[in-house]
Amino acid sequence: MTNILILGASRGLGAALNLGVAQAGDTLWLVSRAQPELGNNDGAQRHWVPVDLSRIGAGEQLKNVLGDTHLDVVIYNAGIWEHNAFGRHYDVQEVSDGETHRIITVNLTSAITCLQRLLPNLRQSQSAKVILIGSINGLENARMPEVAYSASKFGLRGVAHALREHWRQHRIAVTCINPGSIEGGGILYDDLVEITRCLMRLSNQTCVKEIDVPAMNDSNA
Repeated sequence: MTNILILGASRGLGAALNLGVAQAGDTLWLVSRAQPELGNNDGAQRHWVPVDLSRIGAGEQLKNVLGDTHLDVVIYNAGIWEHNAFGRHYDVQEVSDGETHRIITVNLTSAITCLQRLLPNLRQSQSAKVILIGSINGLENARMPEVAYSASKFGLRGVAHALREHWRQHRIAVTCINPGSIEGGGILYDDLVEITRCLMRLSNQTCVKEIDVPAMNDSNA
C-alpha cells in the first residue's frame, strides 16, 4: 500500500496521474481548487484537499490537513502560464504584474514551501519519492519566449537539484520530469503516467535526477 500526494490533481496531467498511478489499497491525497475525481473503481482511496497554491500559507494549510500521515510519493504537478502563452500572439509586454506573481507563486514558491512542510511525512517512508513536473520551457536553450512560465520551470529544476542533495541523507529521491507539448498531437498523458509509475517503483538505492520528454513534433526537441 502506497500513500501518494498529488498537487495539481483536478485537470489535465494531474487528473491522469490521479487515475493512473494508483493500485488497489493505495491512498491518495489530491490537492486542487476544483474537486478532482474521487472514485475508487481501482480499489484506491482518494481524499480531496482544497488548497489554493497561489496563496501564502498553502504549505502550512496542507500540513495541517495531513498531520503526521506518512507519504511515499509526492508529485508536484501544479502549473499555470501566461494567458497568451504558447502561440504567435504572446507578448511579454501584455502580461500584468499580478499574473507574473501568480505564475511564480503557483509554479515555484509553493513547491518550495509545501515540500518544506512535508519532509517529516516523507521521512517515514522506506523509499520516498518526490516528482516535480517541470517543462522543456525550463531547459537551457529551449528557445521558448514565455518569460514568467519559463523562469518558474527553470527555477523548479533548481529546487529539484537542491532538495535532492539536501535530502540525500534521508534517501528521498527527487526527480524533475520536463515534458514538451502534451496531448493535441503532443505527448500522451498515458506516457507521462507510465514514466511516473516507473520512478515510483524504483528502490531507495536509485535516484533519477531529471527526465526530458519533448514531443516528437516539438520544434525545439
